[in-house]
Amino acid sequence: MSSSPLSKKRRVSGPDPKPGSNCSPAQSVLSIVPSVPTNGMAKNGSEADIDEGLYSRQLYVLGHEAMKRLQTSSVLVSGLRGLGVEIAKNIILGGVKAVTLHDQGTAQWADLSSQFYLREEDIGKNRAEVSQPRLAELNSYVPVTAYTGPLVEDFLSGFQVVVLTNTPLEDQLRVGEFCHSRGIKLVVADTRGLFGQLFCDFGEEMILTDSNGEQPLSAMVSMVTKDNPGVVTCLDEARHGFESGDFVSFSEVQGMVELNGNQPMEIKVLGPYTFSICDTSNFSDYIRGGIVSQVKVPKKISFKSLVASLAEPDFVMTDFGKFSRPAQLHIGFQALHQFCAQHGRPPRPRNEEDATELVALAQAVNARALPAVQQGNLDEDLIRKLAYVAAGDLAPINAFIGGLAAQEVMKACSGKFMPIMQWLYFDALECLPEDKEALTEDKCLPHQNRYDGQVAVFGSDLQEKLGKQKYFLVGAGAIGCELLKNFAMIGLGCGEGGEIVITDMDTIEKSNLNRQFLFRPWDVTKLKSDTAAAAVRQMNPHIRVTSHQNRVGPDTERIYDDDFFQNLDGVANALDNVDARMYMDRRCVYYRKPLLESGTLGTKGNVQVVIPFLTESYSSSQDPPEKSIPICTLKNFPNAIEHTLQWARDEFEGLFKQPAENVNQYLTDPKFVERTLRLAGTQPLEVLEAVQRSLVLQRPQTWADCVTWACHHWHTQYSNNIRQLLHNFPPDQLTSSGAPFWSGPKRCPHPLTFDVNNPLHLDYVMAAANLFAQTYGLAGSQDRAAVATLLQSVQVPEFTPKSGVKIHVSDQELQSANASVDDSRLEELKATLPSPDKLPGFKMYPIDFEKDDDSNFHMDFIVAASNLRAENYDIPPADRHKSKLIAGKIIPAIATTTAAVVGLVCLELYKVVQGHRQLDSYKNGFLNLALPFFGFSEPLAAPRHQYYNQEWTLWDRFEVQGLQPNGEEMTLKQFLDYFKVRPLPHSHSTSGDRVCKVTCWPVYPHDTAVPFSSPDRAQIRDHHAVPGCVHALFFLHASCQAQGTVGSAVSCPLTSLGKALYGLGSLNVQLSLRFTSPTYLPVPSCFLPS
Repeated sequence: MSSSPLSKKRRVSGPDPKPGSNCSPAQSVLSIVPSVPTNGMAKNGSEADIDEGLYSRQLYVLGHEAMKRLQTSSVLVSGLRGLGVEIAKNIILGGVKAVTLHDQGTAQWADLSSQFYLREEDIGKNRAEVSQPRLAELNSYVPVTAYTGPLVEDFLSGFQVVVLTNTPLEDQLRVGEFCHSRGIKLVVADTRGLFGQLFCDFGEEMILTDSNGEQPLSAMVSMVTKDNPGVVTCLDEARHGFESGDFVSFSEVQGMVELNGNQPMEIKVLGPYTFSICDTSNFSDYIRGGIVSQVKVPKKISFKSLVASLAEPDFVMTDFGKFSRPAQLHIGFQALHQFCAQHGRPPRPRNEEDATELVALAQAVNARALPAVQQGNLDEDLIRKLAYVAAGDLAPINAFIGGLAAQEVMKACSGKFMPIMQWLYFDALECLPEDKEALTEDKCLPHQNRYDGQVAVFGSDLQEKLGKQKYFLVGAGAIGCELLKNFAMIGLGCGEGGEIVITDMDTIEKSNLNRQFLFRPWDVTKLKSDTAAAAVRQMNPHIRVTSHQNRVGPDTERIYDDDFFQNLDGVANALDNVDARMYMDRRCVYYRKPLLESGTLGTKGNVQVVIPFLTESYSSSQDPPEKSIPICTLKNFPNAIEHTLQWARDEFEGLFKQPAENVNQYLTDPKFVERTLRLAGTQPLEVLEAVQRSLVLQRPQTWADCVTWACHHWHTQYSNNIRQLLHNFPPDQLTSSGAPFWSGPKRCPHPLTFDVNNPLHLDYVMAAANLFAQTYGLAGSQDRAAVATLLQSVQVPEFTPKSGVKIHVSDQELQSANASVDDSRLEELKATLPSPDKLPGFKMYPIDFEKDDDSNFHMDFIVAASNLRAENYDIPPADRHKSKLIAGKIIPAIATTTAAVVGLVCLELYKVVQGHRQLDSYKNGFLNLALPFFGFSEPLAAPRHQYYNQEWTLWDRFEVQGLQPNGEEMTLKQFLDYFKVRPLPHSHSTSGDRVCKVTCWPVYPHDTAVPFSSPDRAQIRDHHAVPGCVHALFFLHASCQAQGTVGSAVSCPLTSLGKALYGLGSLNVQLSLRFTSPTYLPVPSCFLPS
């Protein structure tokens, strides 16, 4: 018994190295990777039939080859309770060949706690037959059938993968032995209340093509030694990122050409920029250049059968804080199967007699276990808790285990990602009440309603609380859909006084259907929030959900105002960008509301819970900013396809959006030129030149003019500019140190010659001409032959490189050059721009980039523009799929990760609703299903600060009610008098005025300064009424320090000034309080601690 390590790459057998090479190859097993048949598929079909519009985001996770293998696999899912339907849902969305649903049982009330495709009217009906039509709607490419007979061998032999859920151990062993002997891959999944179990057996020889799913790394070579072993040094711009045991290949090496095109070779990492390879002592001398690329080498992995692994298990850890828990639960689950076999039911909730019996059974199982498995000290308290909750059926646990199990099915089908080796156990006992005596057997009895499976774990009191909750769900995408489903299952906002408000301004697109499972093909173009709300009402008619279509931000604070937030019990984010997350985080801190935060990236996911007065907020810590590409690299020295794609995106914006926007502003805003001239650096020149080109020099009148413009622009970018660059820096140019200029990250380019018969050249002209025409409101054309004919008559001026043209080699040079502007050129431009009144009614049409519409020429332009530039610099091109990922900044996504992450979110929700106050009750989580890896930790406590003798956190504030003792509104002077004063510490005492700057948030609607020459005298200027929706004014004390001094600031919490019934209408937004010597700092007369 051991904790399963993450396997490293190792040598496997394969072909011989190149003749004359001293390097041992990676000895590839590519020949044993099974080929993918193209016949006999469902409607998914062959490679040409992969619906990239539907599977777009998943393809960026799996890749085309894995997807094709997925589409050849038929899967059986046995057991259609909550866990089984979750697994089936995820693999149907994933696009396997076919899914068969098996269940011989009928729907019970307790099933409705988590089986989201069962309805109250389905009680007593077969679960598989009822679920089949609803699951079949998820993906028209995947045939879904129901089967209610026994699991006999002839039936099982028709599947590539068999999934058993909530199945007796005796049947698991029987089916497991048959599957192992026939090479059928097996996944066993089980959930019992707050516990989950997962087992995988993918046969004795599974071919793993990619263990982690990460993009292969590459680095530029700066040196290779002639030695045994040879040592490779990479450029020090970035660490190479390789690990010992990785396999790499080389290309573009000058001198030591024996490395180029060699079989992949294993490396040993020596440092962040160096690694050793094979014997290079007999190779040619290294001169310069070269790219080293990681190669994913397939390998074989072997699994034990269920019988063998049950006796000698290997575990994947889900929580390193519970290191001994898997081995204990391995015993406990076997005992639980014995109990169910003897009694025909699980232990009764909170029943001491049944719990004691399960402990005795577990002790007997432990006594019979092999020495490697046997537990010296069986955790009887853990086994007793297993008995207490085993009758329960929880949607969040099913979502988590179901997401993991479905991902294992996809691994079994595709050979992509490291499988679970071989057992995984999970528990969420922290969700139980902190008061250990709160739950009794009476409180957990069934009531013959849809929440019986949850009441069995948490009792009826929590169920009543859940029903009364008011939650704000921000976003109705993949995470939003899963959250809504879980909310409906657990009964959140489903009772009297409860409500869920969901907002999302987006409409449904085809690419959403692969993972946003509440939507169907006929919902495309409909609003997400409305459609999701309607779909979830079908799952639980009692849910009280209100849908909005608003973006969250300052613009909607009159909708989501004080009244709205103060009535909430919490907020759940389902957002896809950091800015919106940080905004909602600020609002939750402002209103002191719990926040459930989560996100996914391919197979990776994270969960963070934010609890008022207990944890830090989402914004308390931030990821480092993404590394940007230097401007000069983009403009003149690209060396990777990412550089050319970013350049193409910049081209799109600079040709088809920004000029049109500037022209429209020039024609409608009399102060546009004046405002433009105030811009920094060369921006005024660039903007006005673009306006002049758009209105005078390049304004087209016909479609033919647009084709001519596109042709001329092609020559400018891919021929003329490159020739000018080579004129400035010839291929044999040397630096001041004598080194070749074109070396290292600088790739020497070459100009292209336009060829109308080259499809890529014509692609560019077609896309550019159509987009250019759109910006002027002209009709375009998709007739390639007609465009080719027009191009025959286009006259392209001869280009001669100019002397004296400055091309900047670094961003520092560029910034220095931008500091000076040619004022005479600006005056000339102003004089030559046509007057707006001479262009009445004229306007241009800016184009916003949209990556997912294949008919709009946007991606056509990006792909052609990028790959032509890549050809200039001999950079390998990217296909449309990869180009869309990079240029469109697409976030790879898959339904399995989303389901698992949302399951974890809703486990935290149980704790929030119960009001847990112990920090270690809560769990922030990170997972990567590809490895697989799971990491859980308690949230960080809110940072504490000191204000004199008071400690405070971001959740604390000084509170003033804003009323006099007689109930009348407090005056401004009384507000100041309310604060007692005390001298600052001696180290802060200096002569001169001290200023305490105080900022009010939110702003309604303009800043208002209230200067004070002394605490006794005040003058209000430009005051505005406070809106009726605002109940309190919040003053953010930025600093209290002496004017002209540094380092004497004393931080202090917010001050909250309550607003009386009619308002404090004259007090608003910003106060600047000035105190004369001797200096005093305002300190509240009362401090309300958390």
